[in-house]
Amino acid sequence: MVHIYSPCLSINKMGHLDISGCDCTQLARQYGTPLYVMSEDEIRRVCRSYAESFQKYYHGNGKPIYASKAFCCKEMCRIVFSEGLDIEVVSGGELYTALQAGIPAKNIHFQGNNKSYAELEYAVKSGVGNIVVDNMQELETLEKVAKAYGKTVSVSLRIKPGIDAHTHEFIRTGQIDSKFGIDLASGEAMAAAKRTLELSHVILDGLHCHIGSQIMEIEPFVHAAETMLNLLCDIEQLLDVELEHLNLGGGFGIHYKETDGFIPYDQYMAAVSVRIHEICTERGIRLPKIYIEPGRSIVGEAGVTLYTVGTLKEIPNVRNYVAIDGGMFDNPRYALYQSDYTCLLANKASCKANYLATIAGKCCESGDLIQENALIQSPEPGDILAVLSTGAYNYSMSSNYNRNVRPACVMVSEGKSRVVIKGETYEDLVRNDI
Repeated sequence: MVHIYSPCLSINKMGHLDISGCDCTQLARQYGTPLYVMSEDEIRRVCRSYAESFQKYYHGNGKPIYASKAFCCKEMCRIVFSEGLDIEVVSGGELYTALQAGIPAKNIHFQGNNKSYAELEYAVKSGVGNIVVDNMQELETLEKVAKAYGKTVSVSLRIKPGIDAHTHEFIRTGQIDSKFGIDLASGEAMAAAKRTLELSHVILDGLHCHIGSQIMEIEPFVHAAETMLNLLCDIEQLLDVELEHLNLGGGFGIHYKETDGFIPYDQYMAAVSVRIHEICTERGIRLPKIYIEPGRSIVGEAGVTLYTVGTLKEIPNVRNYVAIDGGMFDNPRYALYQSDYTCLLANKASCKANYLATIAGKCCESGDLIQENALIQSPEPGDILAVLSTGAYNYSMSSNYNRNVRPACVMVSEGKSRVVIKGETYEDLVRNDI
């Protein structure tokens, strides 16, 4: 039997995979495949655990902010906001989605390393609560935009703290050689803070960093917090200003495989809070509001993707291909990062996993694979394959490659299901064609 690690997953009396009380094989029959399935129960559980940690470690002085790039749709924004989280967006489209979902603009934080003039205009006109400035050029542009609209905008400065988190090179963001952020080591960060204070239409409210994603160690987060809080202290003392908050970003790892070195999120929060309180005491400053930006850790393990098994190709002494009706158009992460996943047959979940498979997609691309060397139950055409921990960066990164349609997304809770994103149709594919 394949090891199932997410609290929202179980094997029911039929021997099928269940997610929040819904039989995955029945969901596949009802809605078709490929199908994204998200557990609202698990999403809310993790949101509450983060919110509770702020009460426990900071007496409520701060909050978690959902990094919506992990999975962005109107219902997702509504769910996390109802649990007390703010929303982080990184594009005009994500901003539009959050606003359309009814999220107050003051609870939205706008990130991104190359925001366009139009996106900055949209954010300023909408009254976004905080714009995270990525570079000096953007700072000057934002000043012009805010002045043109007669507004004053609250900003944070995104800092590169020079910390190289142990993760895939494509998702490390806090080191010096990164497209993101303002450099600390060269003195650029202090210069940016000084320049921000000289401008009349932006207000420096805080500092921000993000050191990477899928990090399975505590020490990089503690080191980042130490570096950033000391910078905040230096800015306050040298420039005679008081900053409201320190945003330490996200990047907490999740289970993709049983062997992943998963660390409970409370352990990250506890270790970081100890160092933050120590530095505040050492340097004689009051505790700023602390923000974090979890994304993957809120939705990753809450999601599964369901496929129907099609062609089986067994090449003796080479490999066994198990083809599914999806692929890199609904999950490009294996093609991009060689990302690990746990796969199993939802209709045979209680059976022994003894078949070594390469899960192949339907795209006209040799690299269109979901997983290699995956132990699954013995497959047959028509079986329902479930890929676990696909709640983050699957729908968000999906495409229409080969003119495939994006699948529907279903939210499940306490044995009930509902569509939150409609599946695309062929008509949708040509809607913008001329």
